[in-house]
Amino acid sequence: MTDVLVPGGRDVRGTLEEPTDGADAIVVACPPHPQHGGSRSDGRLTAVSDALVDRGIACLRFDYGSWDEGYGERADVRNAVRWAREEEYDRVGLFGYSFGATLSLLAASDLESPPDAVAVLAPTAQLAEDLDAFEALAGLETPVQIRYGERDTTVDWEPIVERARERGDDVAALSADHFFVGKHDTIAGDVAAFFERVLLESI
Repeated sequence: MTDVLVPGGRDVRGTLEEPTDGADAIVVACPPHPQHGGSRSDGRLTAVSDALVDRGIACLRFDYGSWDEGYGERADVRNAVRWAREEEYDRVGLFGYSFGATLSLLAASDLESPPDAVAVLAPTAQLAEDLDAFEALAGLETPVQIRYGERDTTVDWEPIVERARERGDDVAALSADHFFVGKHDTIAGDVAAFFERVLLESI
């Protein structure tokens, strides 16, 4: 476990977990809403990180900088992906849950060097009129996995799921609400298997 200060002008700190023998691929993991307790220690993020490391993939979990209505936080995601690229991993993935899922789609769509794969859990379609993940998804050319709770009434996931299915993305529902109680290990195994297939088999 290594502490990381993500460059970019905001106070963005992360935790890097790596397999003992190193890794050729890394996944950047984006937490849920910071104003609702979201942080890099979120149980869904830590479960995904553990499952990735077990499969030989590094994971950077980070905390957003000071609250900025989603705009600064989107920049934080971009900067974390840039940091991962500069660390010279061969492949970079991006994962996010809830608020972090929406930011993952937004950031991935306009990075000059986009992630090689994106997996999101419980994304909402829009954070603001100009923070529209529904539109961002349309422009993504990398493999995408989407998981959502079929009883989730917290976020507006339906437009994202519909568009993802139209695109032929990897989409599946879980028997859960927005918080996925008791589902962390299932989610982690599913997400890690997706990244293992997409990131490692292409190296």
